[in-house]
Amino acid sequence: MTPGSEPRHAAHETVEERVAEEVVEELDLHPVKPAQDEEEPLPSMSEQISEQLGGVRGLIESSVPVLAFVLLNVLLGESVLDLPKKTALAWAIGGSVGSALVIGAYRLSRKEPIRHAVNGLFGIAIGAFLAWRTGDAKNFYLPGILLTLGQVVVLIGSVAVRRPIIGYVWGVLANGGKHDWFDNPRLFRTFQWLTLVWAASLFVRAGVQGWLWLADEANAIGLVRVLISWPIYAATLAFTAWAVHRVTAAQAAEQEQQPTS
Repeated sequence: MTPGSEPRHAAHETVEERVAEEVVEELDLHPVKPAQDEEEPLPSMSEQISEQLGGVRGLIESSVPVLAFVLLNVLLGESVLDLPKKTALAWAIGGSVGSALVIGAYRLSRKEPIRHAVNGLFGIAIGAFLAWRTGDAKNFYLPGILLTLGQVVVLIGSVAVRRPIIGYVWGVLANGGKHDWFDNPRLFRTFQWLTLVWAASLFVRAGVQGWLWLADEANAIGLVRVLISWPIYAATLAFTAWAVHRVTAAQAAEQEQQPTS
């Protein structure tokens, strides 16, 4: 390239800048970009489960349709306005399904994930269908009660066959998909009894709601689901994260104390 034929930006480049660029290239001082396939640290188990459930916002949004059903059924039913049972039930179902649709539409308008809203709407729709067909508000909650009891059976069964589900959940969400905890007796025992803890937690939630269902206390079921179920879930999740961390931290400390050969 002859003098004066350089591109415009090269012609105005100072000698110092050109020398600096050559030094950077020679010494390979360019910032090193992380490899695309380099593994990033995984969020904690509790963080990932919370994300799958929609976080705090997801928990609140899932309670809104249930709360709408309870409030409308109380205000329009025998307790306040004393409308015909079928009319009050229709308004309660409409308010519940309508609020679920509004939440889904709001998320969609903001281009936010709607899978939690869709899942919630599906459950609400089944309960609403049963309540409308039977004419009894308590059946709005029946699918959730039966589903929870089914989860209890599955959890206990997984312990009986020595395949604790909580261990699999931990392996997928917090251990990079690896299930080496099978070869770790202490972790294996921990996941066995933690799975039973989750089964007991779910049984308490379903048991209280089932007892109220048998007693025809439809509105009380809704209040229990909103005010009691989520605190029990949060406490069980926190206890699980603590128990697993306690074991893994203790084993890591023991490995560090072992003399290197």
